[in-house]
Amino acid sequence: MPSPLVLGALAALVALPGCITVNAPEEPIVIELNVNIRQEVIYRLAEDAGNTIDENADIF
Repeated sequence: MPSPLVLGALAALVALPGCITVNAPEEPIVIELNVNIRQEVIYRLAEDAGNTIDENADIF
């Protein structure tokens, strides 16, 4: 004869699928990645240009 604990666990497993529902959203999920990398690129170019001018001051 199964123990009451086993019977309780089986009853919980049988009742569980009716409690959980998963539905897909009606509209698509939109992830907006508005990343501004322009500032970093300009900063790096400015730093590189400054170093180039310092290293080659005779051509400027």
